[in-house]
Amino acid sequence: MIRRLFRGLWRSITVVRSSLANLFFLALVALLLIALLDRPAPLPERAALRLDLSGRVVDAPTRVGGSVLGFDDGATRELLLTDLIDSIDLAAKDTRIVALVIELDGLLGIGQSKITELREAIARFRKTGKPVVATADYYSQDQYLLAVEADTVLMHPYGAVAIEGYGYFLNFFAEALEKLSVSMHVFRAGEFKSVAEPFLRSEMSAGEREISRRWLGDLWDAYRSAVETRRGLPEGALDALLGAYAERLRAVGGDPAKLAAREGLVDELLDRQQRDAYLKALVGVESDEGSYENIDFASYLARQKAPALRPGEDSIAVVVAQGNIQPGSQGLGAIGAESLVETLRRAVDREGLRGLVLRINSGGGSVFASEIIRAELERIREEEDIPVVVSMGSVAASGGYYIATAADRILATPATITGSIGVFLAFPTFERLLERGGVYTDGVGTTPVAGGARLDRPLSPIVEDALQQTVEDIYQKFLDLVARSRDLRPDVLGDVAEGRVLSALQAREVGLVDGLGSLDDAAAAAAELAGLDADSYRVITIKPSISPQQLLLQRLSDLLLRGPAPVSELGLWVRSHFPALAPAAVVLGPAYDELTRIMEHPDPRHLYMRCLSCESLAF
Repeated sequence: MIRRLFRGLWRSITVVRSSLANLFFLALVALLLIALLDRPAPLPERAALRLDLSGRVVDAPTRVGGSVLGFDDGATRELLLTDLIDSIDLAAKDTRIVALVIELDGLLGIGQSKITELREAIARFRKTGKPVVATADYYSQDQYLLAVEADTVLMHPYGAVAIEGYGYFLNFFAEALEKLSVSMHVFRAGEFKSVAEPFLRSEMSAGEREISRRWLGDLWDAYRSAVETRRGLPEGALDALLGAYAERLRAVGGDPAKLAAREGLVDELLDRQQRDAYLKALVGVESDEGSYENIDFASYLARQKAPALRPGEDSIAVVVAQGNIQPGSQGLGAIGAESLVETLRRAVDREGLRGLVLRINSGGGSVFASEIIRAELERIREEEDIPVVVSMGSVAASGGYYIATAADRILATPATITGSIGVFLAFPTFERLLERGGVYTDGVGTTPVAGGARLDRPLSPIVEDALQQTVEDIYQKFLDLVARSRDLRPDVLGDVAEGRVLSALQAREVGLVDGLGSLDDAAAAAAELAGLDADSYRVITIKPSISPQQLLLQRLSDLLLRGPAPVSELGLWVRSHFPALAPAAVVLGPAYDELTRIMEHPDPRHLYMRCLSCESLAF
């Protein structure tokens, strides 16, 4: 009887399992048929192109999109900058598109560099005579910089324009580490290589303060100029407003929306119903849903089928290098030396390729990985005889700049942060912390350096001296490489090296970059170096190869670890398991995150070229 019971139970489980598998298979077939047979509705004869910027604008995806399974939301959605620009440029020539509406409420991240390139595309659209409208309930600083490119800026009467300028502030942990008896060992080359200052000091050094003030000043000058020029404000108006903001706000009864309108920052204060009526009148056509007739940029772009490359047609390939530089093959969101080299070689192997553009958006990373990538770019130039142009995104510093030195030409956007030419090595030891708990480490070794770099022992003087020499050797090679590739005299290079962070304007002045320009300008430069006439070539984007396993692991990582917003893993774990320690997690969580940033890249010699001070601007 027991055997029959278990046999019947097993048969029931088998039937259920088979039924579920069949249902899942049929569901996949149904989805495939829907995708194949579904035909998008024809584009209206008169409509606005709607730029819904909910999410983050990126140069390349950093995660696997989950829209098919319903995972994507405003916090995880990623918008490709090239998709946005392409849709705007196509719409500018399309007689069916009569206006451009930019919806900015959901824009979470973009950065001034990408805003600059997107504004250029909007300006090209505006030159056709078609109106451009920006709308949001409330404008953050980045959102507003994009909004000023519109002919008309709309805002809700209960909204505000939140402009505060640029700042660079860090937590400093030297005193906390001392109280915890943790010894931080830092080896660096470059007087201003400030990557480890948070672990060694309790305040920003004077040198780092001055360097930061300079590049922040250049960013703010560009922001202020763009706002004042596009809004027709006198020079210095924005600084004057912020300097007397409280007084001017009091003059309008404490209403920030009314102040924004009075100061000329916005054109109309409209609630939702008034805004919809305004847009209906602008487009002149109402949709079936009762809104203004429009098409989202993603849907619009999907309908514009790009013609396939003709055999032998000349092309310029664009490859994106975005994220932290690491050895080996890496997934989305990071630059793996081997995976990027594989992508570069696939690009070079394409028939008709005449030039290569590498878009760099990175604050650096592993020295070893950076050299592997740089050497491959140099090989492409010399052995394949293909011109290489680097287009710098928001950040191309430290290892990101090291890679760029292999190019024939380097272009930066006006808001790019670069430089940070320096090398460092950092790691903690916990011998004092262990001793406080009564734990001691002792033993014997066959040489004076045996066990000299253990985390539970003081660092050996011999190892300490050797590590510093190694860092200085890599730094000198970095300097020699920059001097040779950029044809800079040692005295000139010395004035801009030492780990200094530079704005694009400063980098151009000293010769670290050749000029300022967008990704399109970089493609045009590559075509020029290849001897191609304008409009005689195609620009194609070469995407990295992602295996099914990588796709699955990336999605699981997003769901299980990242969540909808960045969270300190240490802080999350502590708050979950030891609620009483939550306040300590809030204080020490940032220190853990900063240390993880340094330790996460498995460079063979643990040597890094990285600019932590500018990584907040990178993505």
